[in-house]
Amino acid sequence: MSKTPRTAAFKKKVALEALREDKTLGQLASQYGVHPIQVSQWKKELIDGADSVFERKGKRRKEEGTGREDLERKIGQQAVELDFLKKNLGYKTPYEVHHTFAW
Repeated sequence: MSKTPRTAAFKKKVALEALREDKTLGQLASQYGVHPIQVSQWKKELIDGADSVFERKGKRRKEEGTGREDLERKIGQQAVELDFLKKNLGYKTPYEVHHTFAW
């Protein structure tokens, strides 16, 4: 029973076997080289986190989309500010500069 970090996939595998209850927690712990209490904790975490698997996908997308909306709003605001500064500071594009010279 080492103190090496375990991957999420490993924890899921052990917790799912614990849920099946084909073997005791002690047997699973011995099989996978972890403490029986750890198996019990992973099983509880799996059960407690199961609700998030069945959340409405629309709700999750809405939460993810708020960051994008904020960024788009900020880009729009910066574009307006840039246009304002260009006009008020007399900025000319390379095309405008080229065509203002009299050849």
